Amino acid sequence: MPPRKKKPTDQEELFSASTPKEIQAILWKAADKLRGSIDAAQYKEFVLGLIFLKYVSDAFEERRNELAKELAEDGISDDQIGDFLEDRDEYTGAHVFWVPETARWSWIAANAKSQGVGKLLDDAMDAVMRENAALTGVLPKIFNRDNVDQKRLAGLVDLISDARFGGTEDKPAQDVLGEVYEYFLSNFARAEGKNAGEFYTPQSVVRLIVEILEPYQGRVYDPACGSGGMFVQAAKFIDAHRGKGHKADISVYGQERNERTWRLAKMNLAIHGIDGNLAARWGDTFADDKHPDLKADFVMANPPFNIKDWERDESDIRWKYGVPPKGNANYAWLQHMVSKLGERGTAGVVLANGSMASQQNGEGEIRQAMVEADLVACMVALPPQLFRTVQIPACLWFLAKDKSPQGPKGLADRRGQILFIDARKLGEMVDRTERVLTDDDIAKISGIYHAWRGTESAQAEGLVYEDEPGLCASAELATVRAHQYALTPGTYVGAIAAEEEDAETVVARIALLTGELLGLFAESAKLEKTVREQLEGIG
Repeated sequence: MPPRKKKPTDQEELFSASTPKEIQAILWKAADKLRGSIDAAQYKEFVLGLIFLKYVSDAFEERRNELAKELAEDGISDDQIGDFLEDRDEYTGAHVFWVPETARWSWIAANAKSQGVGKLLDDAMDAVMRENAALTGVLPKIFNRDNVDQKRLAGLVDLISDARFGGTEDKPAQDVLGEVYEYFLSNFARAEGKNAGEFYTPQSVVRLIVEILEPYQGRVYDPACGSGGMFVQAAKFIDAHRGKGHKADISVYGQERNERTWRLAKMNLAIHGIDGNLAARWGDTFADDKHPDLKADFVMANPPFNIKDWERDESDIRWKYGVPPKGNANYAWLQHMVSKLGERGTAGVVLANGSMASQQNGEGEIRQAMVEADLVACMVALPPQLFRTVQIPACLWFLAKDKSPQGPKGLADRRGQILFIDARKLGEMVDRTERVLTDDDIAKISGIYHAWRGTESAQAEGLVYEDEPGLCASAELATVRAHQYALTPGTYVGAIAAEEEDAETVVARIALLTGELLGLFAESAKLEKTVREQLEGIG
């Protein structure tokens, strides 16, 4: 019998890896070995904290090498170069975090086995936070604990050291490690299931929102920012359409109620080179608005669906269109976002399908008031199974404070109109449980919106809007009134077969029909009362 093949070690697999995706997968597998020895709630923060420390160290070393090269070219002597290389202003001035010597990854890797890796990492996190005010209270100090397998932790540090993270001419360390951070966030979302909705929105959904809103410049706000994915995608959009170096064209504002998620968001923004104002602390958006005076150009959010227990003040000035019910915060989120929009601000919001037609607890009246205020620009019904973490079907609300012609080339006048897009048949399955919107799907949906709105990108591509049965329709407010202010796209574009409709859409239709029946009963009761009064008058 031939000898059994020896299973390759993580290091051997890493050295044989030829693509960034292979490297990411090997690192994920190695990090996953620590899962059993660490509190599940801390594991995500633990691993991403390591990736972040590697990022700040690599970015620091890149800047150090660039600086040494510049100084040598200027004829500076070797003795003087050494002094310049330890001048923190040479780093912070280039938007690079200052990393003290004992926090640099090369130093940690060299001393991990002799001095205890857990303590070295905790001390390094502390040193980086002490030297960089923007990171105060952000990085985890949870490595030197009894429940952490120090041997496996040392192995993970070795593996991360061996990974080819160093920047190349094509991709600096910031971009490479940014991709690793996103890959790990995505995998944590898959691993955590339902709870992952608090920190992660599927990338294809985020891309669709960004492609429709086109946040080239201005103030961008997310009141439930999770790990900061909306902001990262906005920066990528700018990089793709305007080139590198234009991230500063947007100002980022966000808020997150979960402390650990807030830390992840701060690290995510930093690792992507985004200067963001996520407030000095985490906090509940309804009870403790961290940006009370903000007027944003763009609002992008995926707030938690159907919150049943939230802190409500009935006299809150944000409830301009009606007091949202205590048992569901969907219309509280919508009104909060409207309150944050500037004069020409636009918003893209992910909500549960029920928000489009619910008549319960005054939600129908709030929706009616928002429609009559001409705030709703577009409604998109999303395909099922986009959200691995939540089985509730979802939709996108796009709000606009001003639908009149605007800009140098002039937008189409869409006052008194709403665009409906039924995208439930789009997307493709990546496995048995998860669907994604493809690049073509995103281009198709965003192209419909831009053609309808007459944006510069649509004009440049020669896109002209037309209704397409089963996919999209532009409806006048009078038509929406006739449908009792229900905003389900299928009502306007032509419904798909009943057997294909999702359960929540059916519930919404039942609620709509129930409302109509109750209205008929009320009218009948009024008529009966009038007849009785007239008969009594006759005697």
